[in-house]
Amino acid sequence: MLYILDTADRKAIKHCNEFYPLWGVTTNPSIIAKEKEDFWTLLEDIREIIGPDKALFVQTVQKTSDKIVAEAKLLRDRLGNNFYVKIPISEEGLKATMLLKKLGIGVLVTAIFTPAQALVAAKAGADFVAPYVNRLDNILGDGINVVAEIVKQFENFSLDTKVLAASFKSAEQIHKCAVAGCHAATVSADVMKMIIGHPMTDASVAGFEKDWKAVYGDKTILDF
Repeated sequence: MLYILDTADRKAIKHCNEFYPLWGVTTNPSIIAKEKEDFWTLLEDIREIIGPDKALFVQTVQKTSDKIVAEAKLLRDRLGNNFYVKIPISEEGLKATMLLKKLGIGVLVTAIFTPAQALVAAKAGADFVAPYVNRLDNILGDGINVVAEIVKQFENFSLDTKVLAASFKSAEQIHKCAVAGCHAATVSADVMKMIIGHPMTDASVAGFEKDWKAVYGDKTILDF
């Protein structure tokens, strides 16, 4: 499972990049707009924080294939080679995906809600597809099952496209996606913290500290 941070908040990115095994950072127009900053300054700062070896995803705001390709090329040139353009599933998006595949530019086809959409995107050459787990759950769908079916389809047809699940509200959703064989998850900083948290972990650590202090006081191993 590749863990990818879903934010453009510099502070959150700096923190999570230091403390978690992040594979990269994803953004979208809503996430970018939330920061209310100069577009290029923000993205170039994110690239500097995560370095050249981690992936950076930026979504196109264009509607036609030629403009999508032009925007993707500009973004790649400014942000480095370990870059993926996010393209919402559509006819124009699929055409752009096929063109970008020939240019060697990475593509994530996003806003996926059905296995059928995911399969067509994979056949067009997408490196990643992004099914929205929690948004499906919110409309009485089954986001985890959709992820599992997409994974199975890709296995059936020996496709290299990876499933990058998105839209999470809980650590349990991410866990179930991992069990289903999902290749990657893009999560917020808050959900990332949920993944490693557990009340029993806190209780165990408190017990260790209590027993140690009962014998050694405030000394640590470095003091011996």
